[in-house]
Amino acid sequence: MNEKIGRIYFGVLGIITLIFGITDLIVTIGGNDFSWGILEISSDMFRGGWGGLIVISAGLFYLSSLKNFLEIHQFSKALMASILIWILAGTDIFVRITESIPGGEDGPWFNSLEGFLSTYAPPYPPVIFLLPFSLVILFSLSKRKKA
Repeated sequence: MNEKIGRIYFGVLGIITLIFGITDLIVTIGGNDFSWGILEISSDMFRGGWGGLIVISAGLFYLSSLKNFLEIHQFSKALMASILIWILAGTDIFVRITESIPGGEDGPWFNSLEGFLSTYAPPYPPVIFLLPFSLVILFSLSKRKKA
């Protein structure tokens, strides 16, 4: 990946990631869940508070990797930021999967097909939106020249 393109891409991704992290913290401090269109931000302390701090850290890692982006130490900061996003997105996807299998408290043991599929409908947390854009680091990693 060209250094200039990588710097621009991961700079924009870092700013958006930082905005999502700050928004997570603000919603958590406010104490009310926030939903806008297909975006949902939880106000619970674990996902909103700690998750917000992790997303802010990922945004800062992206932004700190911009100077001399192709140098291995700077590139590893962007990779580390992507891994943080993958971990959070993975836990959110795991939560969706585990919530979709059992039925309701008064219903059957397993969820119906309609109930199962409705679990995967929007709204989604911010890291789910960041996940596909963070995967670009794998393309960039595969194009790196081996030393």
